[in-house]
Amino acid sequence: MGDAASRLATLAEELLGGPLPVRLRAWDGSEAGPVGGPVLVVRDRRALRRMTWKPGELGMARAWVAGELDVEGDLYEFLDGVSGLLWARPDDTRGLLDSVRDPRLRAAARSLLRLVGPYPPPRPPAEEIRGRSGGRHSKRRDKQAISHHYDVGNDFYEIVLGPSMVYSCAYWASDGPDATLEDAQRDKLDLIARKLNLGAGDRLLDVGCGWGSMALHAAREYGARVVGITLSREQAAYARKRIADEGLTDLIEIRVQDYRDVDDGPYDAISSIGMAEHVGAVRYREYADTLYGLLKPGGRLLNHQISRRPEPEEEAYEIDAFIDAYVFPDGELAPMGRTLSTLEDAGFEVRDVEAIREHYGLTLRRWVANLEREWDRAVRLVSPGRARVWRLYMAASAVSFERNRIGVNQFLAVKTPVSGRSGTALRPRVWNEKA
Repeated sequence: MGDAASRLATLAEELLGGPLPVRLRAWDGSEAGPVGGPVLVVRDRRALRRMTWKPGELGMARAWVAGELDVEGDLYEFLDGVSGLLWARPDDTRGLLDSVRDPRLRAAARSLLRLVGPYPPPRPPAEEIRGRSGGRHSKRRDKQAISHHYDVGNDFYEIVLGPSMVYSCAYWASDGPDATLEDAQRDKLDLIARKLNLGAGDRLLDVGCGWGSMALHAAREYGARVVGITLSREQAAYARKRIADEGLTDLIEIRVQDYRDVDDGPYDAISSIGMAEHVGAVRYREYADTLYGLLKPGGRLLNHQISRRPEPEEEAYEIDAFIDAYVFPDGELAPMGRTLSTLEDAGFEVRDVEAIREHYGLTLRRWVANLEREWDRAVRLVSPGRARVWRLYMAASAVSFERNRIGVNQFLAVKTPVSGRSGTALRPRVWNEKA
């Protein structure tokens, strides 16, 4: 029969139609595959039961979260090497035997089933979201989704994000060793404030305000009066304490509120930083219309949003199975062009789009380094499974940004009045830098 690693490598090569891209180590200590790079470690045959009965990304994700799969060596190199092979296989509810038509592969699959054990597979890890109620992107379900991701403990986020407590792409002056995450996050907040042309006394609505960093920067540095809204009670409590500690309660109000319930416009400016990904395709026009209605004539929106590459057939787009189950439930990415068109359809004049994809790769690598540096404490604060979710999703996302599979863009849009005066400088940006 051969050792476990050789048998697994043979099956993987049959399924992939080529050589194994990484080395494999099985639970019996046997190894197979190329040497000199990262090693995929199958610690327990339960991992194979998960992947056999749930082919595709979700089965692998469950095994990873449960600690049955691991990677020794450079995680980024591993993820880059297997991208499009192991992680991109389609998810469906059929067993492996039903999905394999070639008699040779069916024989290999039967051998695998004898190796991994009988149906049913193990229960999904506790970190997987369950019991979603209400229609997708209803207020009730959105609140559940936000709570799943953000209400895991502010101490954990302090580890990952560092002192800035900003959970979105930073804006880097360089990628050198002396560049700090805190400086890059401060520069990002200031870039947004300048794009919004904030001044003393201006009313700013910060949609999805997180732990209050943008609100604090706008009030402290520009004298703006800020309303920050979030659906996370833990974020709101943390933000309010930071604001009180800095003596800025007269300028900043933090609410636990859905953007659809804000009714105290008009505002001079709106910032939405890393929030629109939660809105969903069915609600995006409503989102744009709502923000447009909350601005005064001449008011500005800065929409900072992750995008995906367009699909040849957009109807074929599916939410990433791992991200949906473990990270951002119901989160959806839209192509950049669709976001721009929706803002225009709502009445905005889009004055500037800045693509900062490379900046997010740098940011995510710093977050992963923060997590790995305090791994033991992070595990104590959440759970081993939750910490593994975050390490995998952030490292995989970094590779996706670096390989141009996803991007991130800042849209500056104006509610331009009938007069046509947008208030935008004739040359707002100077193009004199090379990567």
